[in-house]
Amino acid sequence: MFLLLSSKKFLSHNRSIITRYMSQDTKSSILNWASKDGEFRRQQSVFRDFIEDKPDAKFAPEPDRYHLYISWACPWAHRTAIVRNLKGLDKIIGLSVVDYLMLDKGWKFSTEQECPGAIPDTVNNASYIRDIYFKVNPNYEGRFTVPVLWDKKLQTIVNNESSEIIRMFNTAFNKFLSKEQAELNYYPEHLQKEIDETNEWIYDTVNNGVYKSGFATTQEAYEKNVVPLFKSLDRIEKMLDGHKYLVQDTFTEADIRLFTTIIR
Repeated sequence: MFLLLSSKKFLSHNRSIITRYMSQDTKSSILNWASKDGEFRRQQSVFRDFIEDKPDAKFAPEPDRYHLYISWACPWAHRTAIVRNLKGLDKIIGLSVVDYLMLDKGWKFSTEQECPGAIPDTVNNASYIRDIYFKVNPNYEGRFTVPVLWDKKLQTIVNNESSEIIRMFNTAFNKFLSKEQAELNYYPEHLQKEIDETNEWIYDTVNNGVYKSGFATTQEAYEKNVVPLFKSLDRIEKMLDGHKYLVQDTFTEADIRLFTTIIR
């Protein structure tokens, strides 16, 4: 069962932590995370291609072709790292980890000596995550977020949407894995409807809810989002009362997606 913080401690803790996740840029459109009404609205991920095991696939599963960029401070990136490890993809997909400290140019790369846990970018030799985005599109004007799944063969970003990356990691590379690893399935077909339904309300009120509460710039926007957040936390407590997992008796991606937010 997940251990939930008290309402006061939870919100205070997340207000301080989530401010470390967000990238900054000199452009006001990127700095302005909240709309005029005070509501935080998450930008849609731009790169949405898929790795598929098909003969005509642009992005086919191949060992040592792809590289994952993450931050341990970011729950969205954290979930991709968890699935990468659980599926045994660490020898197939490379990893770079940015510094936890975000500067005026966003996520930066540091050495292990400069920041314990950091892994420099040995693929593109970038200094900042933004360099990866600009390499693909010099006119890119969105947010420089992690995770980023990079294709070393085509020199481009495959995907920067964590929910889709974990789905790819779940099945796309199975033919390169051991029988035991290939059989691990965090999105089993018979539970997909229930997983999707669980993901939907947890994403809106918890995963994204801490951002909508923490980045609200008006009291009205804050109260509009903080109340559903704690109602959902109560709902989760009841669901896990006497149960290990969110969806029946199976460990699924729904648990991973919740864990990386709730642990913070």
